[in-house]
Amino acid sequence: MKTLDNIDQARFFVTRLRRDQQTVGLVPTMGALHEGHLSLVAESVQKCDRTVATIFVNPTQFSPGEDLDKYPRTLAEDLRFLEAAGADAVFLPSTETMYPPGFSTMVRPPRVSEPLEGRHRPTHFEGVATVVLKLFNIVPASDAFFGLKDYQQYRVIEAMVRDFNLPIVLHGCEIVREPDGLAMSSRNRYLDPDQRVRARCVPRALRAAEQALSAGERDAEAINRKMQAILDGDDDSEGVDAIDYAMLADPITLEPLKTVGDHAVALIAAHVGTTRLIDNLRWKVPEEDDSQPATPTAKPLSE
Repeated sequence: MKTLDNIDQARFFVTRLRRDQQTVGLVPTMGALHEGHLSLVAESVQKCDRTVATIFVNPTQFSPGEDLDKYPRTLAEDLRFLEAAGADAVFLPSTETMYPPGFSTMVRPPRVSEPLEGRHRPTHFEGVATVVLKLFNIVPASDAFFGLKDYQQYRVIEAMVRDFNLPIVLHGCEIVREPDGLAMSSRNRYLDPDQRVRARCVPRALRAAEQALSAGERDAEAINRKMQAILDGDDDSEGVDAIDYAMLADPITLEPLKTVGDHAVALIAAHVGTTRLIDNLRWKVPEEDDSQPATPTAKPLSE
């Protein structure tokens, strides 16, 4: 596995592969890798001729007071994981490389960024859109792979690719979960044992929403209240410390729903201790001959 430290090196490596008619999958990460990240690498290895990962803790997507300084950094372990997973190269830019002195251009994110995370972290998606566009330019891959735990982020990047006519194919990859249902996240390592137990109410609230929808409930606000009650703590377990949102939304626009039609996405952002967790579950009315669970597959997300 090649280690690429500067922009010219990364661009030349990928451009040469593309010139030889090879497909190149890009897997952008902030490091502190877990099985969720490695599933993206595996998907890229399966679908593309070559795979390039990136590790960069992007400061512009952190708001003041968030966990930029303590965000976990495990580079040596990350490199071992990536090589074992089959990555051909990893791009490791410094902050100065990505944002040199005098840098002042930022991407205005699309409309889908405005609800949910956009209300609670107003500058977050500006930083995400900017760094992803920069990485797409530096590493001119044919394909890019993102996890759907960050569902709104995927929608933001999808809209940016469409609106800017970027020549790259996006792949949204399914959430990888711990055995108890908690979505894998680099921030899970912040949770102490008691908090780790309490965090389980997040996937439990999503399952309750899915069960209500599958049973025929179509009042979105009633289902939102059910999720919030589980997150607040019920007779069986303690809940989270704070809820930013727990709601059903349109899976395309992410605007809140009042009545659920054929498709919906349930989204949660909640705090356990000082750790902020996000998760989601996508739902559709099953086809009459569909014997599979109601949650839809990752693609095509634009349907």
